[in-house]
Amino acid sequence: MHCQKARQTMTTYRQSRNRFALVAVCLSALMLGLEITSIPSILPTLEKVLSADFQQLQWIMNAYTIAMCSVLMAMGTLGDRFGRKRVFKIGIAVFAFASLICGLATSAPLLIAARFLQGTSAAAMLACQVAVLSHQFQDGAERGKAFGWWGIVFGVGLGFGPIVGGMLITLTSWHWVFLVHVVIAVATVVFAQKGVEESVDPHATRIDMGGMATLSLAVFGIVYLITQGQQLGPTSPLALTILAISAASFLFFVIIETRVARPMFDFGAFRVRRFAGAIIGSSGMNFSFWPFVIYLPIYLQAVLGYDAIAAGMTVLAYTLPTIVVPPLAERLLLKWGPRLVIPVGLLTIGAGFMLLVLVINSEYASWMTLLPGCALAGIGLGLTNTPVTNTATGALPLERSGMASGMDMSARMISLSINIALMGLILSSSVSGYILRALPDAPSGSTLRTLADIVSAGNLTAIENNGVSLTLAKSALSYGIGRVALYGAISAFILALVSFTIFENYRTPFKR
Repeated sequence: MHCQKARQTMTTYRQSRNRFALVAVCLSALMLGLEITSIPSILPTLEKVLSADFQQLQWIMNAYTIAMCSVLMAMGTLGDRFGRKRVFKIGIAVFAFASLICGLATSAPLLIAARFLQGTSAAAMLACQVAVLSHQFQDGAERGKAFGWWGIVFGVGLGFGPIVGGMLITLTSWHWVFLVHVVIAVATVVFAQKGVEESVDPHATRIDMGGMATLSLAVFGIVYLITQGQQLGPTSPLALTILAISAASFLFFVIIETRVARPMFDFGAFRVRRFAGAIIGSSGMNFSFWPFVIYLPIYLQAVLGYDAIAAGMTVLAYTLPTIVVPPLAERLLLKWGPRLVIPVGLLTIGAGFMLLVLVINSEYASWMTLLPGCALAGIGLGLTNTPVTNTATGALPLERSGMASGMDMSARMISLSINIALMGLILSSSVSGYILRALPDAPSGSTLRTLADIVSAGNLTAIENNGVSLTLAKSALSYGIGRVALYGAISAFILALVSFTIFENYRTPFKR
């Protein structure tokens, strides 16, 4: 009797700790999500108050994701080696400090630098979130619920980010879009201290410094070329040098990771077909859904004329399904396995994007006509988001959960940062081409690129002073956004097919 009561007490204590840990993980996920999608709504304001040009606006967005994806694998490795709770808490504290700097920034370069620091600390939180959940929720049903809540709260942050950003800038000032995270971070540290159990990988005895450095350099160089390549010139000595350094860095990264005893990015893990298919699914979402959420508010405000709050409410239709669908997705995953759920999710995203393309390219574009495509794409994301993480971490041994979550999140963030830049390039190039075709005496070279950048940033009032009518500017921006959406649709369809091909038989139930 005494033993039974003791066991019940221990079970209650563990459940209580796990709840605190889940709250800490979810609060950190909320901050990460808000910090990605709340920023687009304040970009027009930042352009004015900080005198930021289009490239600087892209860097304000990209600095966060570049820094995150550059060091995400490294943070997963540090968590495995020195303790996930320790790295998690340090990440939260630095994130709060970086958010404070962002909120007090007085220039675009300072804000960009602070965003790099934010992204670095966000990587520490993100790499440890999944590892903490994997360690503390090992029972199948309990684990599914924990990942479901994590996915819901992450989706809340991502989904409500545009509304939160629009409301804060309307009711207070743009500074509070960043400063709000200082308050949330304090609560997160308290819950993490009370609930998160310390865990390490007993086999992680060395830090893969070579892999950390070469991957970071390769990713940074690629994104820099995409965002700055037009200004540099594709065949300029500087562009070719950066390309060579990036390619060499990635080659060295592959060599290092295939030779070290305990790599932070284990290419051998891709021999596990469930893991490989899940990583393709992680990338697929960020070739389409999440980078487009940055450009959709520009279209809604500049072309359709909605204010920040109305645009945020429209974007909510795009992101709201990502909040409510994950629990269903987890149940479907347990029943049908990843080969069915993840590719179907990607196909649904692609179908939603095709509907958006049709509406954007028509004369009937409004929040009502955009709603079906937004909702369908959001449902597809909800079917994909948590199943890819659960599948990736569940496909490898438990002690490698930090590495597995790091590889999963690195795939997400690398593809996200690259596709934010790629979509920006597609948008600017499409706008440039449209203006060139529409104006018989259109300028060329750097002048045309400048005009295209102004339109792409949604600053259509400034374009009238440069010989381009407001009607033409809106048409050019609408055309460019349509091309971006088409790119997202095609990417989702292709990666759905790739992931389906890689996964095992879909009738095999999912097991950890």
